[in-house]
Amino acid sequence: MTYTVNCSILLTEVALRERPELAKRAGFDAVEFWWPFSTSVPADAEVAQFERSITDAGVQLTGLNFNAGDMPGGDRGLVSWGARSSEFRDNLDVVVGIGERLGCRSFNALYGNRIADETPSRQDEIAIENLALAASAVARIGGTVLLEPVSGAPDYPLLTAAHVLSVISRVRESSGAQNVKLLADFYHLAVNGDDVDAVIEEHAAHFGHIQIADSPGRGAPGTGTLPLERWVTRSRELGYEGHIGLEYKQSAETAFGWIPQHSLFR
Repeated sequence: MTYTVNCSILLTEVALRERPELAKRAGFDAVEFWWPFSTSVPADAEVAQFERSITDAGVQLTGLNFNAGDMPGGDRGLVSWGARSSEFRDNLDVVVGIGERLGCRSFNALYGNRIADETPSRQDEIAIENLALAASAVARIGGTVLLEPVSGAPDYPLLTAAHVLSVISRVRESSGAQNVKLLADFYHLAVNGDDVDAVIEEHAAHFGHIQIADSPGRGAPGTGTLPLERWVTRSRELGYEGHIGLEYKQSAETAFGWIPQHSLFR
């Protein structure tokens, strides 16, 4: 199965360390997480406990976010946040270590909100520097840095695929890094008004990752109106071979009830 359960937004009724096992029992072989710790450099014991939850469940970690700050409090990344840039950089070796030990090679870097005490141009300069550093760090283990558009965050500047691709182009021009790619979150793209069909036609073969949720509501496929089946199928036809991240909000009891009726899983 080429689907991976985002255990930071799904299965939240149980403790984080129990979610990989719950995903396994639901029939999945892969999971992904946002940054699962409160700091950029957690204690070794915390990291070991997290890693054991993955290995004991017998699932593959396919994706991990860099520290993005206080997500419930409204933070959406440290990449472009000058005052917290050192936290992002301190996080790099920890992320690479987890990736190396668990065989994870995809790492999502949330860009960060615009902030009042820094100009957008300066924030973008900081972001380009930090993304280049992240790309170099994960390249040591054959990793890829992912960058995504985000919805529902008024101060987040990357709303469309074009916005993200422009940043990626600047990183490549400044550092030569080839391992920074678009995370095509179909929910965020659609909610932000992007032309998802056009994005797929032009870029699917080079997507770094795909994530899905339905709209409105960010629920499971079939709870809204997005043509997720068509978008996933077309992306596959055009050369995308990676996992599809299930990154939606749904109770654990009903989280995967749509699967038997949905051709995405056939």
